[in-house]
Amino acid sequence: MVSPRNTVTPTVEPALELVRKYNIPGPRYTSYPTAPQFSPEVDKASLLAEIARDNADPNRPLSLYFHLPFCESLCWYCGCNTVITRRLSSAGEYVDLLCKELALTQPLVNRARPVTQLHFGGGTPTFLPPAEIDRLGRAIHAVFNFAPDAEISVEIDPRRLTKEHVEAYRRLGCNRASLGVQDTNPEVQVAIHRWQPLSQTAQAITWLRDAGYDSVSVDLIYGLPLQTPESFARTLDEIIALNPDRLAVFSYAHVPWLKPAQKIFDDRQQLPSTEAKLAMLTAAARALTAAGYVHIGMDHFARPDDELAIAHHDGTLYRNFQGYTTRAGASLYGFGMSSISQTDGSFRQNFKDLEEYTASLNRGELPIERGCLLTTEDRNRRTLIMDIMCRNRIDFASLSRRLGFDVEKAYGTELATLSDLAADGLIQLDPAGISITPIGELFRRIIAMRFDAYLDRGPKRFSRTV
Repeated sequence: MVSPRNTVTPTVEPALELVRKYNIPGPRYTSYPTAPQFSPEVDKASLLAEIARDNADPNRPLSLYFHLPFCESLCWYCGCNTVITRRLSSAGEYVDLLCKELALTQPLVNRARPVTQLHFGGGTPTFLPPAEIDRLGRAIHAVFNFAPDAEISVEIDPRRLTKEHVEAYRRLGCNRASLGVQDTNPEVQVAIHRWQPLSQTAQAITWLRDAGYDSVSVDLIYGLPLQTPESFARTLDEIIALNPDRLAVFSYAHVPWLKPAQKIFDDRQQLPSTEAKLAMLTAAARALTAAGYVHIGMDHFARPDDELAIAHHDGTLYRNFQGYTTRAGASLYGFGMSSISQTDGSFRQNFKDLEEYTASLNRGELPIERGCLLTTEDRNRRTLIMDIMCRNRIDFASLSRRLGFDVEKAYGTELATLSDLAADGLIQLDPAGISITPIGELFRRIIAMRFDAYLDRGPKRFSRTV
């Protein structure tokens, strides 16, 4: 069993030198191999064969993701795959496309498999009018069989939310919601092109709780333009006062080579320094642990009685493209443009461009743009890296039993590279395994990178790790 310690508390004052040393670009490890390894050259027939193999077991659970990409305006920090439009008819046209994708997928899916998780992401899922939400819900339930305790969640922009949206997603089965807030400071909101009074966020939470949602999460970002440690501390206080069940406190990912809108921050020289970002992280850690939240891993916090905190305590936490989850062992089937699917032996990603996604469906083809077929070694390293990302310790004996070989011997070369991490206090090495120290939890991505076999295979550009 994993220790239930509130792990973030000792990490709040790491030496700035460590952050400067290890704050390098690196994957977030929501998958392994990571997305840069997905290729349009992958054999599509083999991907379809993987789907067939995946559906041979009627008891293997399913996790579903629906990407709803539309936003009425662009938030300049955003790294998501979005379509900016005010044309509301786009919603119905897009639901038509999702229904086509569901129809193409239905013959490949074992109806007996239980869906244990469904997530609506974006974009802005509440761009869809309530009637289209209802239509999409009927289409999904016509194809898939849901477990009685399925977790069904939706990402919400409080600026575009009505009570009718809340009720429509509740009719669909939603019992969890994640609210994008990022920062409550009006100056920061103007700088990132996202004006959102605190009253809108409070109203959204009230509607969700009144409608019977079991859990409400809030997303914040540190490292945004014009933020200061003092201003972000006020944001934390204001959000804690709303008593969310979970919080995600993300480090701003500055990737202007992927998201050109972010170049405006470089032009204005508004981004906080490394020292200021570290102080913001410190403020978040102190405020949230003082308020009773448990640090789940990396950027997630939850109330001690939340199932995410319980999974962290029990050692059953898992990580996928939606972040940390309690639904380990489920295959992931994504729908909509840019969405990613995962079986035990493969990844596949839909076209990121709406026109290409549409054209593929109109040809009667699954809209797969690229993918990756996993080798046995990929699966072994995935297990090891997921242990690093989700647990406080790598136990050589336990991991060796799960993988069927001597992990310490097989990865001796990688283990030999960890001495600097141990010397800097990020990990503790002993004959039985590797323990991640409280300060090391800030650097999980760095630890995982030591076991990534693809990092030295060609240039790749990632956000920084801290």
